Amino acid sequence: MLWVLRGERLRPPPIWLMRQAGRYLPEYRALRAQAANFLEFCYTPAMAVEATLQPIRRFDLDAAIIFSDILVVPHALGRDVQFKEGEGPVLQPLAAGDAPVQLDAPALKRHLAPVYEALVQTRRELAKEKALIGFAGAPWTLACYIIDGRNRNDRFAATRRFMREQPDQFAALMETLTQAIIEHCRNQLAAGAQVIQLFDSWAEILLDGGAEDLQRWSVTPMLRIADILRRESSGVPVIAFPRGVGEHFELYTREGSFAGLSIDTTVTSEWARDHLQKRTAVQGHLSNLTLVEGGETMQREIAEMTKTLGRGPYIFNLAHGVLPQTPPDHVAELVQLIRGPRWKRAQA
Repeated sequence: MLWVLRGERLRPPPIWLMRQAGRYLPEYRALRAQAANFLEFCYTPAMAVEATLQPIRRFDLDAAIIFSDILVVPHALGRDVQFKEGEGPVLQPLAAGDAPVQLDAPALKRHLAPVYEALVQTRRELAKEKALIGFAGAPWTLACYIIDGRNRNDRFAATRRFMREQPDQFAALMETLTQAIIEHCRNQLAAGAQVIQLFDSWAEILLDGGAEDLQRWSVTPMLRIADILRRESSGVPVIAFPRGVGEHFELYTREGSFAGLSIDTTVTSEWARDHLQKRTAVQGHLSNLTLVEGGETMQREIAEMTKTLGRGPYIFNLAHGVLPQTPPDHVAELVQLIRGPRWKRAQA
């Protein structure tokens, strides 16, 4: 995987999956039942390491992504974060006039020490040829959760209103989040991460205000984070995943800051080959629903993607995370389709 992020082409392409550790695996569900809540799970290094390694043992994937969550950063900044069954993450919303969110870098490092310890232990147990990925949410996506408190399916209306009506306060929040993400990624790299992926899960919402909003609040902060990390860490590869932005994915290639760009189903493989792959490695972009379906549909789409994108630097992945209802055998079949019939599952 690291070779691809340096611009090389590999056959077969390396493969890992977003949310490759999760509820679709029975061993994960058994492990999760041992923790009182999701944050306790994330902050218990032994559990986080085990969850990280489970899909590697079962499917022999080419990279492990540390088991954590993008919302540990707001939690480390003093925001109340809860994960409620059937609701997802719930935060105390930030309103105009509230005290500003502030970064205390040493306090953030102390708070997230269990995450960094999990990285240290995972790197120790992970085979040398497997890449270890750290990650963080992008500033815009974290701001959406901090201001709205949760995803209410209204396209984070409170955040968009806050951005318009309190521009100075919003800009200050985005600056704090940018600095906090840089600190978190620095600490992950120091603990053994070899790649950073930035998740801007709600980037598409910025397009409601036009490409200028996307450029200002997603592209520019993410490029800044990547540039600082690359400069400080001898060119560490950073992958961007601005979900749902369609042909605006091209904006994220213009500075050469990202070693990889993770794409979704809002663009075709042909478009990604023609507009992205000459400038950066492409990662993606099988629909997670197709993985659930499996069978001929999955076989056909994988063949099309690998044929179109496999001639350049390419990492096979999904367009979004593995869904809980995904049969593990479909993941095993996917890996076999990528690697060929000689591949055998690492664990029954």
